[in-house]
Amino acid sequence: MTSVDQPPASTPASRPLGLVLDEMAALFTDAGILDPRVDAELLAGHVLDLRRGGVQAAAFRGDEVSAADAARLGELAARRAAREPLQHLTGVAHFRHLELAVGPGVFVPRPETEMVAQIAIDALRAAASPAPVAVDLGTGSGAIALALATEVPHARVHAAENSADAYAWTARNFEGVGAANAHLAFTDLASAFPELDGTVTVLVSNPPYVPDAAIPRDPEVRLYDPPQALYGGADGLDVVRVLAEVGLRLVHPGGLIVIEHGELQGEGVRDVLASAGWLATATHRDLTLRDRVTTAVRP
Repeated sequence: MTSVDQPPASTPASRPLGLVLDEMAALFTDAGILDPRVDAELLAGHVLDLRRGGVQAAAFRGDEVSAADAARLGELAARRAAREPLQHLTGVAHFRHLELAVGPGVFVPRPETEMVAQIAIDALRAAASPAPVAVDLGTGSGAIALALATEVPHARVHAAENSADAYAWTARNFEGVGAANAHLAFTDLASAFPELDGTVTVLVSNPPYVPDAAIPRDPEVRLYDPPQALYGGADGLDVVRVLAEVGLRLVHPGGLIVIEHGELQGEGVRDVLASAGWLATATHRDLTLRDRVTTAVRP
């Protein structure tokens, strides 16, 4: 009997990247995700080690993805459709010019907080001191503090975090960014940095401000952000009250406090600060015209 060579076993077929992106975007649309195509492209970039523009270019050229990469994308897409945060899947959150490591246990920085950082940065740049001091209380991933330290290199920036889970991510980001002018401490914000009393030019914070009885609308927030980074008491302002008092201890006369809050809390935050003795309270809107941050001046 004559032997016959058998054809080689077929390998799983690759798939067009554009088609994979279309399928992911459709899945995300059905799941109620706000920017389905963006999330699809970012997940593809994570798997293929490409920036989003590179993903778009590859899809336009008609490039294909291997069966293994397509399977990996399918797995991640299913998790994203179940509303696991995109940043948990990629391990990265973008904040201003920074790429920060994030994951379970730490609050994922939001684009609206970039405005909070900008106000603090502007105040540091305008300070007369050759080495103004900034403090970020409840720093979480370190987003605000590291933005200040890298964008105002002549400033000295101190950041405090008291959640062990969050602190692991914070320390990783401080080490990764490597800003020599940034100092991180594991400490409660109420007692942080007594050695800086009366020397701080800007105190900034994105505190927990969701009222305890409120239920965040987005599953990514409700199910994945750490509760201690979200909830701030019956009216959401318990930590703001602490910040108002701590700020009087830390900030020098003429210095600034900068606090992020919910869009309906501007008046409440101004009242808290004014009652504590702060001057020139003002609430500022973000790019979506929502009240987002309130500032005040130390008398």
